[in-house]
Amino acid sequence: MKKTIFSFFTLLLISLTSLANSNADAILGEWLSQEKDGKITIFKQGDQYFGKISWGKTTGRKDGKNPDEKLRSRDLLGAVILKNFKFTGSSWENGTIYDPNSGKTYDCILKIKDGNKTLDIRGFVGVAMFGRTSTWTRS
Repeated sequence: MKKTIFSFFTLLLISLTSLANSNADAILGEWLSQEKDGKITIFKQGDQYFGKISWGKTTGRKDGKNPDEKLRSRDLLGAVILKNFKFTGSSWENGTIYDPNSGKTYDCILKIKDGNKTLDIRGFVGVAMFGRTSTWTRS
């Protein structure tokens, strides 16, 4: 009887772990910005999630507002704008988002909505309550 109970709990734990991992990777793929002027591909490195610009309406656009003068001549296409997110069970947190339109970087929280069709991006400085949310759609 003890073996059966132990086996059941072991199987349950393995199932929950694999379910949590699959939920964590639900964010992977390509997302269209709220303004529909760019696509961002979210990818995973180790246990962290990142996003890079994979398409832009304006081809050849440079990162002209970057605070680092050396980066102002780089193409925005391929630039990593989402960095260091970790899955917390219901959202991806502790990461940052770079806004190439302003040249500023913000703390950020990512949350999937509408059955994996939309992604809420909450950018903020210090406290999430005092931020702004943008909604991207699955591309």
